Amino acid sequence: MDLASSFICFLLSLLLILVQAKGSRNDSTCPKSFSCGNFTDLRFPYSLSTQPHCGIMTMYGCDAKPFPKIRLIPEGDWYYALEKHSSSVWIGDMNLKTTLTQHKCQAFNKNFSLPNSPSISFNMININNFFKCISTSNNALNITHKINGYFAGYKMYSGCEGFSIYYNLSRNSDEYIEAHNLPTNCSLIRLPIYSRDGDDDLFNMLGPEILVEWKLSDDCNKCNYGGGQCQTDKTNKFHCHKDAKTPTSRTDQRKETTGRNMVKLILSTVFGGVGSVIITSIVIYFIWRYKKRKFSSSHFFSTRKLSDIFNHDVEGGSIYFGVPVFSYSELEEATDNFNSSRVLGNGGYGTVYYGKLKDRREIAVKRLYEHNFKRMEQFVNEIDILTRLRHNNLVTLYGCTSRRSRELLLVYEYIPNGTLADHLHGDIAKDGSLTWPIRMNIAVETAGALAYLHSSDVIHCDVKTNNILLDHNFSVKVADFGISRLFPNDVSHISTTPRGTPGYIDPKYHECYQLTCKSDVYSFGVVLVELISSMPAVDMNRQSQEINLANFAINKIIKSAVNELIDPSLGFDSDTKTREMTTSVAELAFLCLQTDRDVRPTMVEVLDTLKEIQTNFNANESEDIFVLKKVKSLPSPNSVTDKWITCSDITITM
Repeated sequence: MDLASSFICFLLSLLLILVQAKGSRNDSTCPKSFSCGNFTDLRFPYSLSTQPHCGIMTMYGCDAKPFPKIRLIPEGDWYYALEKHSSSVWIGDMNLKTTLTQHKCQAFNKNFSLPNSPSISFNMININNFFKCISTSNNALNITHKINGYFAGYKMYSGCEGFSIYYNLSRNSDEYIEAHNLPTNCSLIRLPIYSRDGDDDLFNMLGPEILVEWKLSDDCNKCNYGGGQCQTDKTNKFHCHKDAKTPTSRTDQRKETTGRNMVKLILSTVFGGVGSVIITSIVIYFIWRYKKRKFSSSHFFSTRKLSDIFNHDVEGGSIYFGVPVFSYSELEEATDNFNSSRVLGNGGYGTVYYGKLKDRREIAVKRLYEHNFKRMEQFVNEIDILTRLRHNNLVTLYGCTSRRSRELLLVYEYIPNGTLADHLHGDIAKDGSLTWPIRMNIAVETAGALAYLHSSDVIHCDVKTNNILLDHNFSVKVADFGISRLFPNDVSHISTTPRGTPGYIDPKYHECYQLTCKSDVYSFGVVLVELISSMPAVDMNRQSQEINLANFAINKIIKSAVNELIDPSLGFDSDTKTREMTTSVAELAFLCLQTDRDVRPTMVEVLDTLKEIQTNFNANESEDIFVLKKVKSLPSPNSVTDKWITCSDITITM
């Protein structure tokens, strides 16, 4: 076997030398593919900054793994390249990230646009139109009244001095208002949307990442295929440039022809003698690679067309991934033509409607905002994941529509009692239905569902109280798997584009875009704090350093002021058992919220700890016998009345 491997390597090396010898006649030849940072198999229109003539979109800083820089148009701005697909790329603007993180109004000085050229056109998917209207001292009240009337139906953000921002995230506003028709003192700006499901603070809805789809023109495709370079002249007209390098004499011509014939002869001999061996080796290699990566969802989508995923895909009655395919008309009738009165809620990429099928089953229908590749990927992702899983505390998927349907629709069981967020912060939060025993049971069931997901190699990626549904008995159903990821068991993390909801995002994930099961643990830590405090994950009325509930909780615990964190209506001051249970849950949440991922417990450890809290105190063991399990090497205090040590207290030099 070793001899055969050595022989194959020798043949491949010989072939590589011959090909390089053939290409050495022109040192400026552009590579067919190249790597940069964590990006592999980059091809035209991508190019290296050292060879800008080889492409249109230039890559720079390839040694700065994992994310090099990219410039999409000549002389354009540099961005960080986060993730590449076949005809799209995620880019990140770090300057915008800084201004958004610090809630600086300079963020609204940005305006993202990519001009198309005769060679390539761009489409920024998650960009939304915003209208920036400058305040003036002259007759300001009258002008504001006129502007408000002009933007009827739009939300207004007035948290910045000197101007207001008008926006509507439920529709593409440039369908209704064109830039040249704007009122005086108003201008159009385009900014990336991070989450449509947030509070009224616009900063929490914006993000520094943009998905850019690109498409080469037919002329540029033909030019590149023919060995030319796509160029645009000063009049913005397409020009295909080809090097006019011809031999200067008949002797040179004969030499070049002889050289080419010699190379062809050698290559023909090599391929004729050992071609079958090389092809067999390549086939074996790719089979091995496929088996190694077959559980990777990102690989799944990058190597198969979505149209190949749908088998027997017709309207109504067929099976896709083991779930029925509903007809659009059937779901339209079930939801009363998607009547606005049937809306149950709005998710990150779709609206959910209540419906009833002819067989009397009550359903929740998720209607995706758009029918494009990104939405199709999320659509398929949720179906793929939910059909793999069976758990009492996960929402059941009844079926979906065909990809050929007018719209992409997902059909779930209807959970009648709203979300955990509704009961903690919504209109029904004041009815007192969420007693402490019920909250404790919600925590245990949610942790059980997440532990099951992790054991099934799935990371939820968007754990929050809005995605925890409750039935009439307050039993949990975890929902919304559109941005979840399959997690191969042979890797430590997944590098991916930003996903999640402000207030719940693992700070390490937002910093390096690397996904692990501990990212869900952090988000669940926020949910635990919400359960004991009844406070929302993000609240602009709190002090700037405590807007995020995670920071607020950590600050209170460090200052030995846990009594200021726990909801007094739960009986913290009057009931010893409740005080000890909520204190123990606060200890657990503190561990989940640690910045250092290695310090956080696993979801199995979280589940075991919650069950122990519940069991011990249900058995009236209210003495100080409960000690929170130590996780990793973090010193865990006996109670939150002691001084706690956080990872932020320790400086680590990288």
